[in-house]
Formats: sequence, C-alpha cells, structure tokens
Amino acid sequence: MNKLVTLMLIFCISAGCGSNTQKTNEKTNDTGSSRKNEKKNILFFGNSLTAGYGLEDPSAQSFPSLIQNKIDSMGLPYRAINAGSSGETTAGGKSRIGWLLKNKIDIFVLELGANDGLRGLPVAQTAQNLQDIVDSVKIKYPEARLMLLGMEVPPNMGNQYTTSFRRIFRDVAGRNNMAFVPFMLDKVAGIPKLNQKDGIHPTAEGTTIVADNVWQELKKLLSK
Repeated sequence: MNKLVTLMLIFCISAGCGSNTQKTNEKTNDTGSSRKNEKKNILFFGNSLTAGYGLEDPSAQSFPSLIQNKIDSMGLPYRAINAGSSGETTAGGKSRIGWLLKNKIDIFVLELGANDGLRGLPVAQTAQNLQDIVDSVKIKYPEARLMLLGMEVPPNMGNQYTTSFRRIFRDVAGRNNMAFVPFMLDKVAGIPKLNQKDGIHPTAEGTTIVADNVWQELKKLLSK
C-alpha cells in the first residue's frame, strides 16, 4: 500500500514538472514571437516641412504620415514617428534631440536646416549642428540607420551662400554614411499650385511628391 502511495506521489510530481516546463516553453515562445512582431521606430526629426504646417489634417497628410501608409500597404513592421516642430533651426534641434532619444530608434531621418538658410545663418554653424545631432543618435543607438534630407535656399541669398549651403548636406551625409535625398522639395519648390500661399510649404498635393522623394531612398533602408 505504501509503495502504491509513493508511486502515485512520484507520478503527480512528475506530471506537475512536465506541465510547468510546458508553460515555461510556451511563455518563452510567446516572448520570442512578440519580439519578432514588434514594430521598429522611424523617427522623422525636422521642422514645419515634417510637421505638415498649413495642411488641413497634418496627422494624415504630412509626408511621414503618407510614408506610414506606404509601409502599412507593404506589411512592413515599422512605425513612423513625426517629430517635426515648426520654426525649428538646427540649433533648436540640437537642444531637443536628447529628449526624443529616450525611445528606441531604428531609423533616423533628419530634416533640418531650411530655417537656418532662410535666416542667413553661418553655414559652418549649421553644418556643425547637424553633425552634433547625428552624433547624439549614433552614440545612443549605434545600430540605427541614418538618413538626411537635403535642402536648398532661394537664389536671392547669393550664389556663394546658396552653393555652400547646398554642399553641407552632401558633406554631412557622406561623412556619416547616411542615406541621402539631395533636395527633398524636388519637383515641388517654385511650382505655385504645389505650394501654399507663402510659397514655402507644400500643399497636400505637393506633400505627396515630397513623400515620394523621401520614399525612394527610405525604402532601401527598410529592406536591410
């Protein structure tokens, strides 16, 4: 009788252990699956051009939002985060970037400099601020993929300034091995029907073209 009770206890303990092991394995598998399906973050860091200034519904019509639509249509596991701030200069971005780096960044898209150019700020200062922003991201998230959106200023700023200003974006992109869009407003700037009354910010139609300009380079990073 005692032997029977002992055998029953052994059987119950063994069964319990097997059940716990199975639950542990299931938990581990669930965690692995969750990590695999977790969306990666794309941070769009810029000024009013990123924020969607003047658009009827920036949350749906800004170029980061339009890119999110493209991402979703392809079933890619990425989340577009719009960190555009109207009026932002590179100096302002430099002081703001630290707060945004609290959340994990997988792809960093930098769109700043236009306001520096319109104010005629020293090109060397703009270039250094851009580099400092990039350095902050690289230090915090060394595995993050980087992208820079180039900008140009109107010719009335003078040939020397416009040429030097254009060059800083290519230099920063090359120095940091960043994906690069030479001029994000290509096929939009200077075309009245694609711009708002201020002649600076794209309309909804113009923003669609901007999104396509950015997407042509960004999609290459998503496949890596």
